[in-house]
Amino acid sequence: MKVSVNYTWLAVLTALAPGLLPVSSYAYELDPQLSCRSNAHAFISPLLKDRYIDPKPMRVEANSVNAFRPEHDSNLTAFGFRVYAVLGYEHGDALFKRGDGQPVADSAYGAVVLGAAETVEAQARKAGSSAVIHQVVPLLLTAIFCSGP
Repeated sequence: MKVSVNYTWLAVLTALAPGLLPVSSYAYELDPQLSCRSNAHAFISPLLKDRYIDPKPMRVEANSVNAFRPEHDSNLTAFGFRVYAVLGYEHGDALFKRGDGQPVADSAYGAVVLGAAETVEAQARKAGSSAVIHQVVPLLLTAIFCSGP
């Protein structure tokens, strides 16, 4: 009997495995900032200053959304879910690199968390957030996104 393995999913699960462990009690919660009443500079700046995220974006999308990797021991959470990446872009702000396409908005920010979209959305709404919730990888990664103040 021949067994077929999807190595892409295996690689994703291996990379995410450490993030699937329970969140510690000293996690830094992004919930208040993800109420969507702020802007990208106010969201990202303290995270950079306090070294919760790497100052160099791990990726800059064509729409100028910068994805920042959390520092190794930062323990960032959003609505009870471990943060995989922090997102942001603000027009004319030196904290962010511009992509080669049309920017998503003048100011946008959020986080990508480890969790299913339905569960993340339920927790975000329970906390009073109006963020857009978007599934990135089925059952694994979900984006929480705020656009403008």
